[in-house]
Order: sequence, then structure tokens, then C-alpha cells
Amino acid sequence: MAFMFRAASAAFFLILSLAPIAAQSLQPSASIQGFHSRARLISGGTQGNHWLAGIEITLDPGFKTYWRNPGDSGLPPRFDWSGSENVAGAEVRFPAPYRHEDAAGVAYVYGKKVLLPVLVKAKDPGKPVKLVLSVEYGVCKDICIPARADLSLGLTDDGPGRSTIEAALAKVPVAQALGAQGDLSVLAVEPVKQDKPAYTVTIRAPSGAKPALFAEGPENWYLSTSLPDDANRFTVTVEEKPKDASGPVPLRLTLVAGGKSVETEVSLDASGPAR
Repeated sequence: MAFMFRAASAAFFLILSLAPIAAQSLQPSASIQGFHSRARLISGGTQGNHWLAGIEITLDPGFKTYWRNPGDSGLPPRFDWSGSENVAGAEVRFPAPYRHEDAAGVAYVYGKKVLLPVLVKAKDPGKPVKLVLSVEYGVCKDICIPARADLSLGLTDDGPGRSTIEAALAKVPVAQALGAQGDLSVLAVEPVKQDKPAYTVTIRAPSGAKPALFAEGPENWYLSTSLPDDANRFTVTVEEKPKDASGPVPLRLTLVAGGKSVETEVSLDASGPAR
């Protein structure tokens, strides 16, 4: 499922795309210094049938980069693994982001440093694996500048980054069914009447925690999420959608509170509640 930033920001980022792209390298290495950031690949050895790897982005103070869904404005990361050797697949996992609001709207971001775990599947488990990655990401303070890093790394059984990657994996939201038991859960999603299609999302969160909810729809669907009310309810509004959209609509909800995060997928039906 692909996700995109709001159409209202498209012209802004079209202009930015004409600027020189930071952090290009003619000779890819495991670590590259870029525009107010440093990107590097790290190896974590094997875990079951996969290799563990990580994409680490370290940001200068005051700068941020974006989650897979940037929110109202921003630039989501893009990954090109096509130059890799003996790689059948590379699945990037995303730790939960935080909500940042400014004059440009609400964005879903990471600050200081983020490590994106990668589960790598070898074509031939008996042969060496080399990752070659071209990654594009936004580096933002007052405005967002596209950055690019060309990285390469041979994976090894004694990968020194294993503990760091495992710690990042622990921050990836856990898949959870609608209405699941536990102190953090998406309990219900129900339609609400207003000018635009909208849904009330009722959640359970630990006492005293400040929950955040991130809603993602299909490609070319743009959603906004309110802050929670006193009853731990959010409102998710469909701001824009394709004119020819029909049938069930998949919705992915990421709920974060108290240092934990869960991810719940539901199917929306305009004529009834979520299921």
C-alpha cells in the first residue's frame, strides 16, 4: 500500500526538487555526510531466515526527517536497493513517529536520530550479501530540503549493530486487531456526520499517557486526525480522495502512548461502521 503527502504541498516540493540534492556520492560507502544529516548502513548478523540491517539517519540539532507518511506536508523516504548483490528482498520497518505541528500543518516526523530496521532476504543463503542503497529523504527545519545518500555495505555474521537494530525493531508498532485486549488498543471506528466523510476512533491508553494517532489510507487519499478528546476519541477526516473511489476502503491506524505503539488495519464502508 502506498502513501503520499497532501496535494496542497505538491507545488512546494516541486520547487524544492529543483535544488541540488545533498549527500550524493560517486563511490558509495557505509556512511555519508549530507545536508545537516549523516546517513549510514549498519549490519546486525542473521535472525532466522533473514539478515538484519539498519538505515541510520542522524540529524543536526533542530532538524527533522519524515515517517513513511509525512502528514500534511513533507517528504517521505524512498529506497532503491536495485544495485544490491544476492538480495531477494529488503523490507524496511518504521518505528513510530511523533506529531509535529507548525504553520505548514501537522507532520509525522523523527528528530535527532532514527534507525530504520531492514529485514534482508538473500537469493542464495550460502553466498555473501551486499547491500547497495540509494535513499532519498527530507531534512527539515524551517523548510524541507531533499537529501540523498548512496550507501553500500557487505553483511557479516558478526554484525556489530545487532543490539541497536533489535532495539529499533522493538519500537516498531505491533500489529493488533480492532478491539483487542490490553492497555493500548484501537477499540472502535465509527462514521460521523459532517461536511466531509469522517470517523470517530475510540482508543484505550494507559492512564496519564498522551496518546497520538496516525491514520493512513490508500494512495491519493489524504486524511487528517484531530487531537484526542477527554474520552480518548479521535476524529479522522477524509480531506481528499479519488473521484472514482468505490467499495471498501482500507485504513491503517498507528496508535502511540506511554512508550508503546500498535498498528490496526480496518476496512471502511461508507454505509456502515468499520470492520
